[in-house]
Amino acid sequence: MLAPARPARAAQEAWAARYRAPAWLPGGNTQTIWAATLARRHAGEPPRWRRERWTTPDGDFVDVDHLETDDAAAGTGQAATTRPSRHLVLFHGLEGSRASAYVVAFAAEARARGWACSVPHFRGCSGELNLAPRAYHSGDFEEIGWMLARLRAMHGGPLVAAGVSLGGNALLRWAEEAGASAARTAAAVAAVCPPVDLAAAGRAIDSGFNRLVYSRMFLSTMKPKALAKLAQHPGLFDADRLRAARTLYEFDDVFTAPLHGFRDTPDYWARASAKPHLAAIGIPALVLNARNDPFVPAASLPPAADGSATGRVGRQVVLWQPAHGGHVGFPAGPFPGHVTTMPQAVCDWLAAPAVEV
Repeated sequence: MLAPARPARAAQEAWAARYRAPAWLPGGNTQTIWAATLARRHAGEPPRWRRERWTTPDGDFVDVDHLETDDAAAGTGQAATTRPSRHLVLFHGLEGSRASAYVVAFAAEARARGWACSVPHFRGCSGELNLAPRAYHSGDFEEIGWMLARLRAMHGGPLVAAGVSLGGNALLRWAEEAGASAARTAAAVAAVCPPVDLAAAGRAIDSGFNRLVYSRMFLSTMKPKALAKLAQHPGLFDADRLRAARTLYEFDDVFTAPLHGFRDTPDYWARASAKPHLAAIGIPALVLNARNDPFVPAASLPPAADGSATGRVGRQVVLWQPAHGGHVGFPAGPFPGHVTTMPQAVCDWLAAPAVEV
C-alpha cells in the first residue's frame, strides 16, 4: 500500500517554526510540569484500552495495551468494520505508562483519525514487576525491534511508530541498527524529546533544580523497583550502593548499566545514545526537541536542519527544534491549556511519508 506523498520539508517544519508556548506559561520547567500534570489531554471520553500479555524470547513478559475501537468500547465485542489507515505504536519514556499525559494525548489523536494504536510497556512499567534479571534502558533497540515486528505481523498494514523521551532514543537506535531493512516493519518513526546525547542529558538532569525535582521523582519509583528485582534475584547488584544513589548517574552505574551488558554508566550512555548514528537511518524519521528542554540541552542536539545537518543526520531525518515546549510539554491554548497540538503535528507528519509497506 502506498501512503500519500510526503510534502515539502518547508511544509513539514511549519508547525515547529510557528509553535509558541502560551504567554501565561513561560519557561521550560513550567511547560514541562504543567503539561504532565494539569493540562487537558483529550477531548471527549478518555481513551480505553485492551491489555495483552506477551511472552518475551527470554521467558519474561511485557504488557501491550491496544486502543479500543468505538465498537469494542461500547461492549459489542465486534471488530471495527473499517480497516485503520495506520497503526500507531507508541513507546513511552522513563517510568512512563499508558497513563502518562503524552500517551493519552497521542491515543486520543489516533482515535480521532481512525488509527489503531498500541502502547507496549517496557519491562516493569505496566504495574507488575517483570521476571527476568533485567529491566529496560535507553538503547533497548532489540526489544523495540521484537515488539515492532510482532505488531506489524498482527496488524498487517501500514505501521508507524513514535517514541517519547527514553522511548524516542530507543526507537531511533532501532532505526539506526536496522538501516534500510527497517522499511519492512515501519513506514516512518518519530522521536519526541529524545535525549540523543545521553551523557549531556544525564549531566543536566543530575544538576541543580533538575536534580532536586526530576532526578528525585524518577528515583522515587526506580529504586523501589530495583530493590524488588534484587529480592527476585539475590546478589544481582549491591543493595547498599543502590540505596545510596542520589543521581541517575549513580543509579545507572549500579543497576541499569551492568544488568544490560554495559561496563558502567559512561559506557552505557555512550553506546546507547542515538546522536552519533542518525545518518544510518534508512526510513523517514522525525526528531522533535524543544530548545528550552530542562534536561536535554540545546547544545547537545544535532545541528538545526540546514545544508550541513543533512550530511550529519542523514537525508531521511527531519529535525524540528522549536524554541519553546519544555520536555514533552508543548502546551497550547488559554488557561488551563492543553497538550493536543504536538501529537496532532507529529501524527500529521507520520501520515505523510511515501513508503510502500
